[in-house]
Amino acid sequence: MINKNKKAAMELSMSTIVILVLAMSMLILGLVLIKTIFSGAKYNVDQMNDKVRDQINKLFVEDKKIVIYLANQKADIAQGGDWGVAFGIKNLKTGVAEASKFTYDVSVANPSEVKTNCGINEKEALSWIKAGKEGTIQIAPGETYLSIVRFQLPETAPLCIVRYNINIKADGEFYTADSFDVSVSA
Repeated sequence: MINKNKKAAMELSMSTIVILVLAMSMLILGLVLIKTIFSGAKYNVDQMNDKVRDQINKLFVEDKKIVIYLANQKADIAQGGDWGVAFGIKNLKTGVAEASKFTYDVSVANPSEVKTNCGINEKEALSWIKAGKEGTIQIAPGETYLSIVRFQLPETAPLCIVRYNINIKADGEFYTADSFDVSVSA
């Protein structure tokens, strides 16, 4: 009878060891799979960022100081949706050897028109901007800076079009400006 208990204990130990080995193998394989998936996703996002950067650089012509990467300067955003408006600033200041300090800010182009057509005030239209509303950067002569203005529209946003300006100053003086429209859709 003592012999049977030792045999049962040995079988239980062997089963436990096999289960532990299989569990560790599955854990390792799962971690490798997750790492592979996230590495692939990161690579795809980096590729898309590089392509957007290339497209913005292609939009710059010799004397263009700012470009906005939107078809027809218009972003169609659904209520409750988010969207990024990419833009680039090129330092074309002449007679300057070192980097200049550039500041940009995004504003509503015509607040009274927005109030009339959309029924919202300027402050509410600006609250749709969640990132990139303003910034300060150093840009060397002939170099380009790229950024994104990120919009997050509320579910209750009115169905209308709001025009925004990107105003740019270089070393405290007006440099250039451009505008784009945000069209809110259902």
